[in-house]
Amino acid sequence: MKAGIHPKYFPEAQLVCACGVTYTTGSTKERIDIEVCAACHPFFTGKQKILDTARRVEKFTGRTAAKSTTAMTNKEKVVKAAARTKAKADKKAAAAS
Repeated sequence: MKAGIHPKYFPEAQLVCACGVTYTTGSTKERIDIEVCAACHPFFTGKQKILDTARRVEKFTGRTAAKSTTAMTNKEKVVKAAARTKAKADKKAAAAS
């Protein structure tokens, strides 16, 4: 092993979660700040917690809500497609005559 190329190792490094829990581990950094740990992660706690830092969840729910209010029923889609087909046929017939 070459001497002088490896980073300093901290055997008592502190992991600090956003919820306040602190863990001790070994690392090349003396302190590591994390957002989610085993004490607050939804998989381990059984509680749903949405970490939405960029409003992604709100944007998604807004888009899906807008789509559900403007969504056409299957019958409306069939009627619209039939009207489109009829318009194309009328245009083709007019061009032929």
